[in-house]
Amino acid sequence: MLNYKVLFREEPEGGYTVFVPSLEGCITYGTNLEEAKINAKEAIELYIESLQSDSLPIPTDDNLLEMNLQVSHA
Repeated sequence: MLNYKVLFREEPEGGYTVFVPSLEGCITYGTNLEEAKINAKEAIELYIESLQSDSLPIPTDDNLLEMNLQVSHA
């Protein structure tokens, strides 16, 4: 069983865009949070299947360092 950190960004026009930092380019969308979570799980599974079919390594979150940075803006 693999676990991945996912980021949900609420969009101004509605819905949520989902990013999977450890899987470059693995991005999906849902019209609500529940749909976004379901779509994220499916996107991750398809991403991993594609890597396996190409005999490529499967990235994990093991080397993922998370932090929040505060920046000023003009």
